[in-house]
Amino acid sequence: MSVSSSHHASSSQSKNDKFFGSLYSHKSDLSNQTLIIFNFEGALLKSSSFRRLVKVTCSLSSVPSYMLVSEEIGLKIMVMVCFFGLKKESFRVGTAVLPKFFFEDVGLEAFEVLQRAGKKVGVSNLPRVMIESFLKDYLEIDVVVGKELKVFCGYFLGLMEEKENNVLPVLEEHDGEDMDVYLVGNSDKRSSKKLPRDRYPKKLVFHDGRLALKPNPLDTIAILMWVPIGIALSIFRIIVGISLPYGVSLPILCFSGLRLTVNDNTKRESQSINSHRSLPNDKPKGVLYVCNHRTLLDPLYVCFALKKNLHAVTYSLSKMSEILSPIKTVRLTRNRHQDAEMMERLMNEGDVVVCPEGTTCREPYLLRFSPLFSEISDEIVPVAVDTHVTMFHGTTAGGLKCLDPLFFMMNPSAIYTVQLLDRVSGLSCCRDGCRSSIDVANYVQGEVGRALGFECTKFTRRDKYFILAGNEGIACKSNQPLKFE
Repeated sequence: MSVSSSHHASSSQSKNDKFFGSLYSHKSDLSNQTLIIFNFEGALLKSSSFRRLVKVTCSLSSVPSYMLVSEEIGLKIMVMVCFFGLKKESFRVGTAVLPKFFFEDVGLEAFEVLQRAGKKVGVSNLPRVMIESFLKDYLEIDVVVGKELKVFCGYFLGLMEEKENNVLPVLEEHDGEDMDVYLVGNSDKRSSKKLPRDRYPKKLVFHDGRLALKPNPLDTIAILMWVPIGIALSIFRIIVGISLPYGVSLPILCFSGLRLTVNDNTKRESQSINSHRSLPNDKPKGVLYVCNHRTLLDPLYVCFALKKNLHAVTYSLSKMSEILSPIKTVRLTRNRHQDAEMMERLMNEGDVVVCPEGTTCREPYLLRFSPLFSEISDEIVPVAVDTHVTMFHGTTAGGLKCLDPLFFMMNPSAIYTVQLLDRVSGLSCCRDGCRSSIDVANYVQGEVGRALGFECTKFTRRDKYFILAGNEGIACKSNQPLKFE
């Protein structure tokens, strides 16, 4: 059995070729003994393959050469622009960037047909390094056949091998069996529904890349035209944010397109996991604001919401971001004892904001909350933070982190939502033994997740960087491994 696109089908197709609709209507007849060979971009995706290559180009900060040429020639041009000079070992766009955009373009009907089959073979005109991770890791496709790229001394040349996609080994295993060919027409694509997130075979928790929108040709032109304006606007917003008081900078930033929504639920009587206990022997301490991590600007927007300066504690911070930060920012060492002492000193000086996830997550998931914060303060305010951007993501795992604030501020418009939740007592519960620090951290994570409608996970910073960048996200200067808390 084979499923292909009518766009790619030859004009000399057999009269016995059928249309996809007839296959979908009888999908219940498929079994785990059925073999399906399908064209990835022609049968599974709702749109053409050209946009994927533009996505790679923009994600790698190259200049796309989108031309009015045939698809075959255009494909070769885009492969050259995207891959020329890239190191083969460090190429992770197919793993870190593209799965999100592939998922958003998968047709529900084609997906349901594939799920019924026993063995699935994906064939594509795209380079195999772009699609293999998505098809095998996320859709559980058995065999992926795509174009191979020429490599010289470990670097891509931007040229594809001339040999055709070879599915003969798969066909030889089923020699003598009848193969039906089904064509996916444009009408099938237009009527196809989008695969909903809850139907994903594997959760998409992490993804990378700077672009926040699917780049069709018009969007690509708009992005290129906006970049000079966006850079100037970003510089203006940064200057306003770091130099003017909150009461003055907030209206100006809002007028420039940065919108802040604040929902304060802390005015009600404080609640705790257990009954609140005073700590008379301790020095007076400030309030610890614990928020999830969406971008590097989370602590700053919490300050905007409260209209007062806080001390920010972070697990990673570029030198540029540290210089530009208008509030005191301290970098954690990931040594539990040292970090606890440092946070206690800051708490005695005033209020502190911390993001215990340790790294950002763009999707509606919360990573594991490090329990250290629950042992530092008894006045804990969970803060639920969410963002919406229109053009650029202000986070990266494999790119230059010093550009994160610049990219976020380059968006024509962006929305930040800050929800201040009911207070929770942590230190007293931990000292009395009624709850462990892990229980308190999980409780706070759950409260933030419920407020945002996000799913809580046990993923950590290490998991994210291993998936997206192939490392642990730590710059070690010695051979001693750093311990994650």
